[in-house]
Amino acid sequence: MSGDPHPPAGAGLPPFTVSSHTLRALASTEPSAEGTRLVRDVRRSKRLLLLRAVLDAAPGAETADHWALLEEAERHDPDAARDVLHYPATGVWAEETLRRLHDPHGPAPDLGHLGALAAAAALRSGITFKTTLRPVHGRLVLPTLGLLRPDRPGPLAVTERSWETAVDAVPLHGLPGGRTALDDLDPYRAPSGPPAPVRPARRLTPKGHKRWDTQWSGALTLLRRYDAGRADEMGRLLRSVVPLAGGSRSSGATLPAAAGSVLARTQAPPALAATLVHEVQHGKLTALADVLTLHTADRTPCHWAPWRSDPRPLDGLLHGAYAHLALAGYWQRAALYGARGAWARHARVRAQVAAVLPALHGHPRLTPTGREFTDGMAAAERAMDELLPPGNQYATARRALERERRAWCENHPELTDFAEG
Repeated sequence: MSGDPHPPAGAGLPPFTVSSHTLRALASTEPSAEGTRLVRDVRRSKRLLLLRAVLDAAPGAETADHWALLEEAERHDPDAARDVLHYPATGVWAEETLRRLHDPHGPAPDLGHLGALAAAAALRSGITFKTTLRPVHGRLVLPTLGLLRPDRPGPLAVTERSWETAVDAVPLHGLPGGRTALDDLDPYRAPSGPPAPVRPARRLTPKGHKRWDTQWSGALTLLRRYDAGRADEMGRLLRSVVPLAGGSRSSGATLPAAAGSVLARTQAPPALAATLVHEVQHGKLTALADVLTLHTADRTPCHWAPWRSDPRPLDGLLHGAYAHLALAGYWQRAALYGARGAWARHARVRAQVAAVLPALHGHPRLTPTGREFTDGMAAAERAMDELLPPGNQYATARRALERERRAWCENHPELTDFAEG
């Protein structure tokens, strides 16, 4: 099927033609120029479609004025304006606003935030402007820039000099070595309200920022040493990291509304590097699924996933296998550089992926495109045979996993058929 185009998923986005070459490059989880380009193009197209829907659902003079300021900023400095519009938190705001606009019984939409977006774009573009905004709880957040704390309550006139002359401005914290921000300021850095799967941390102290700088620098150093391609991919696809609240059970999370962002808790550099590799894959697969239908299964949790104790729906199983396939490749490369414990981690994670790939590939609700995608995943997993761990570590990991599968089946007898590969 090499070179054959794949049809779009029909989710409202403009048609995207995905060649078999690009599909299989993405399926391998290995970074590629065409895969990265597709992910970024899908995200941008989806964001513009979402913003257009917000504008159509919220006509009015104030909305029109804010949008006109955004357009003026884009004419002067397209990159600056688009960075604000495509910032991950902007997507969370847009989705939440659209839901509220269509729910007359729910909370009022925060249309004033569009003015903050416009002001941020105007400030970054360098144009002369004046707009009036309404701070919330004494704070005015300007996405990608930071926040202003006015010295008096009420509406605030914002001009091209407001940021540089502000006495009490708090800039968004930039992480070392690239354009990724550590976002502990934006009110839309993670979805709010039920169901909220994860909670972002509150604003960090300077000591908290310094700790993140140290851990991030260490993780980036490891990624560049062990897997330069993934380090480069992360720099291109990851615009912000949102610290998770203390006590979070998860080491990381990726939320579809915040495309280009990862939520993560503080952790040692080796663990943070692995978390970033893992979470970036979820973002890639989400973008691909926005334009291609990989399966038609529902959300019934019925499948064994060896990295979790609870049953998973097919989509969750696919996402988990995809992210762990990338981790297996990362740990294999790290092991070749002599990273302590990397061979054992590689063997364990690869065994997990290998255990569920047959069930994934044989699932009756996969589409032909989904089957080709899982074919590509399986080919990438088999290619790891070229560099097996020393001794019998991989075989040992597979035997241990088989024992875990049998135990899971005993605890979920009604789902035994879904644990067979």
